[in-house]
Amino acid sequence: MKALRYEAGQTHVANVPLPNERGEALVRVTRSGICNTDLEIVRGYAGFQGTLGHEFVGVVERADDEQLIGQRVVGEINAGCGLCELCRAGDARHCPQRTVLGIVGRDGAHAEFLQLPAVNLLPVPDEVSDERAVFTEPLAAACGILERTQIDEAMRVVVIGDGKLGLLCAQAIKALTRADVTLVGKHRNKLNIARRRDIETMRLEQISDAAARTFDVVIEASGAASGFALAMNLVRPRGALVLKSTFHGATTLAAARIVVDEVSIIGSRCGRFAPALELLKRNAVDVDSLISEEYALTDGVRALKRARASGVLKVLLRP
Repeated sequence: MKALRYEAGQTHVANVPLPNERGEALVRVTRSGICNTDLEIVRGYAGFQGTLGHEFVGVVERADDEQLIGQRVVGEINAGCGLCELCRAGDARHCPQRTVLGIVGRDGAHAEFLQLPAVNLLPVPDEVSDERAVFTEPLAAACGILERTQIDEAMRVVVIGDGKLGLLCAQAIKALTRADVTLVGKHRNKLNIARRRDIETMRLEQISDAAARTFDVVIEASGAASGFALAMNLVRPRGALVLKSTFHGATTLAAARIVVDEVSIIGSRCGRFAPALELLKRNAVDVDSLISEEYALTDGVRALKRARASGVLKVLLRP
């Protein structure tokens, strides 16, 4: 099969053997989505080598459970050992032996086929197209913020970053909590996507001193180290700062301010897929406006380059 690989510092489309791990389901990928994490991996994040990609939708071709065969599915990306306390409790996201699709120890989704444990797979509702189903994983990551911190309709929330993840975070929090949500970014066309969903928007240059230290929850999704400094400026004393960005690089930590203002710093990575699929089924978030372009998998290297370009949102790959 063909797969988009990152090896020895280079990306290329290669012919590789079909995955053949016993006990796991084989999925024929119908669409995959290029994520900022993919772009950071090729810059050195996570030290990953192999097939890139973790956002996908596909059809089960082989599984021990015959009822799965032929189903259209998405898949949670963390595959645990199945034996530790976390796995036995049904949540492998922090299993110490876990592999992560296209990120840690497991070939990913930018390929004609992939493998995951059957327990990771969730059926896609008929109402959700392949192009929209690709957003299940990043939308689940946005929903996962509510697993890490409480947000209600009386709170003021600001999301920093008008890229794909920031737009999904703002929409998901608004849809699930009815909180007062503001999205901060640089690009009018991207901010307009949020505005159409009744989300307040603010361009970076419009941030005034009056906004400093006024938000109950700040969600940093800019994908840049500079976003942390802005987040610290906006969060109120005893507020919460949720970190969503994963990038290859270092961030300066203003420890004194965190201590004096008693700010809670919260990491948030992967969320569960069921809430995201429900939002997609209800058309409660706009993901169609986030699709910039689609490329054939054989043009995967060019697609990665295009995904890095300023102003581009989601680039899809089609095997």
